[in-house]
Amino acid sequence: MALWDRFKESASQMQTQLTAKKNDLKSGAFRDASMAMCALVAAADGTVDPSERQRVAQLIATNEVLQNFPADDLRRRFEENLDKLTADFAFGKVGVLQEIAKAKKKPAEARAVVQIGIVIGGADGDFDKDEQAVVREACYALDLSPHEFDL
Repeated sequence: MALWDRFKESASQMQTQLTAKKNDLKSGAFRDASMAMCALVAAADGTVDPSERQRVAQLIATNEVLQNFPADDLRRRFEENLDKLTADFAFGKVGVLQEIAKAKKKPAEARAVVQIGIVIGGADGDFDKDEQAVVREACYALDLSPHEFDL
């Protein structure tokens, strides 16, 4: 099986796992960490073009797990994190990783945040090396091994 096919299958399995845990993923820490992760993946290459911003916002709005939270609230949090990253990527990344780290107290939520990052990263058909690198950094912020997620 080609690497991309394995990745698509893995992302699909992660979304299924997330959906199965939907009722356990309702905390504010999970919400904040998820939106920070979405912004970090969207800005992984240091820039965010309008089409990428719109695509990720659409994915957030339609992700079944994230429907535990008001869409307007999610979008606002996503945009705030993106603004930090686009103003100064290196400095913004420190703050965004701190937001992501809020989820580490609950291992199931921490894993779900990483899974959301992988699902968002692969949604355009290419989970590139920059996206993989920031999700790997998020794993460390959450005290998780990137190897658990094949990163």
